[in-house]
Amino acid sequence: MNTVTVSTGPLSPEEVVAVARDNALVEISAEALAAVEQTRSVIESLASDPIPHYGISTGFGALATRHIPPASRTQLQRSLIRSHAAGTGPEVETEVVRALMLLRLSTLATGRTGVRPQTVAAYANLLNAEITPIVREYGSLGCSGDLAPLAHCALAIMGEGQVRNAAGELVDAAEALAAAGLQPVELAEKEGLALINGTDGMLGMLLLAITDLRRLLITADITAAMSVEGLLGSDSVFADDLQRLRPQIGQAVSATNLRALLAGSEIRESHRDPAADTRVQDAYSLRCSPQVAGAVRDTADHALAVAGRELASAVDNPVVTTDGRVESNGNFHGAPVAYVLDFLAIAVADLASISERRTDRFLDAARSHGLPPFLADDPGVDSGHMIAQYAQAGIVSELKRLATPASVDSIPSSAMQEDHVSMGWAAAGKLRRAIDGLTRVLAIELLTAARGIDLRAPLQPSPATGAVIEALRERVAGPGPDRYLSPEIEAAVEFVATGAAVRAAESVTGPLG
Repeated sequence: MNTVTVSTGPLSPEEVVAVARDNALVEISAEALAAVEQTRSVIESLASDPIPHYGISTGFGALATRHIPPASRTQLQRSLIRSHAAGTGPEVETEVVRALMLLRLSTLATGRTGVRPQTVAAYANLLNAEITPIVREYGSLGCSGDLAPLAHCALAIMGEGQVRNAAGELVDAAEALAAAGLQPVELAEKEGLALINGTDGMLGMLLLAITDLRRLLITADITAAMSVEGLLGSDSVFADDLQRLRPQIGQAVSATNLRALLAGSEIRESHRDPAADTRVQDAYSLRCSPQVAGAVRDTADHALAVAGRELASAVDNPVVTTDGRVESNGNFHGAPVAYVLDFLAIAVADLASISERRTDRFLDAARSHGLPPFLADDPGVDSGHMIAQYAQAGIVSELKRLATPASVDSIPSSAMQEDHVSMGWAAAGKLRRAIDGLTRVLAIELLTAARGIDLRAPLQPSPATGAVIEALRERVAGPGPDRYLSPEIEAAVEFVATGAAVRAAESVTGPLG
């Protein structure tokens, strides 16, 4: 999609990804602007009230008891953003920052936050100009929203801090705004809080991770099918009637994919006669592939349901209700998102673990059913894929550490006013790294399984797995003496990450689930 319209209702996950990754343009609907103007009038009426109102005429957090006179309120907003833009560490990826900004814009457009129309427009203008604030890895506790990351974005519309322009150059925000013909925003009452009280960072990372995971789940079925084929495994266990005995939704989808991927395999047919193959059962890593990949699918579906509810939320504190009240609340707490981020990291680690086990079977002559040790061209002289599996095992070990939940931790802050936090931003950061690790693990399995299948010649693989191997061979050569292996692994990673492996399989099977 080329343009995403932000209105009072929720964005779709696809719209978030389009803006975050593909730089789709953003426009704000007339309905949203009308809602923003209506609730801004509520804030302005309270700003002149002698009775203190939190975030409008008071300090913040543990300092909320202080009444701030009108002459100091512009400085109050400016000081809030400057002090909260306290992130440290490496830069967060551009796509994450763009998702964060779009999701904050979506909440502002609901008309429940009390900001002015020009402040709403400032976020759309920043996105459309492809100006990306510098957000640092550390700073958010996932409660009171992703305060520090969001403050860095608010700092940019004020014309302060650093950003990357459309060319990716690191420049001062004021310079980038001027070059794009944009004016800095001077924040008014309540606006500082409205710009930083949200779960937008962790939600954006969740949506991006789910998008990637859906592609990787299909890839995992492809690599599992190739391993079953290359290791002379059986596809009988994937039969529909056996799967229906345990009606798990994701499992059925995975098994259906495996049947489609293995259909017409000459390699499989070569050992279908029980008299020629005395094995009763395959190892769990082959036989139970749909059970594991299916459970990951179901976990992703649960996470998407939580994300969908969060997309439909107006997260701010205080919030302007539909009947015009301004009320403090706790909707900024990141627990709902943090839990599913951690849940997905667990599922991703297990999907990678079963993939690594299948890879290892190819390399062990005692378990590979006739393949040379380590798939080496001249075992002893050549090492084949021995160390590729080491790399895979190292990643799997790291994924197990990343599966330790962040959301079980809490560190009190703000003089014990914020005494329980979600750690959702940290959970999201772990999941980003886990998705990258899973991509690499599956790429090494694909590389190894393709080599194993090639070594079964003259027997031919299924049309679907054959199409995947043919596409891979455009990037990576087939079996032979040892070569510099790292570039081949990276080529396979790119083959998986870009969806090229899935497209190759689906050119034969049609869309896979």
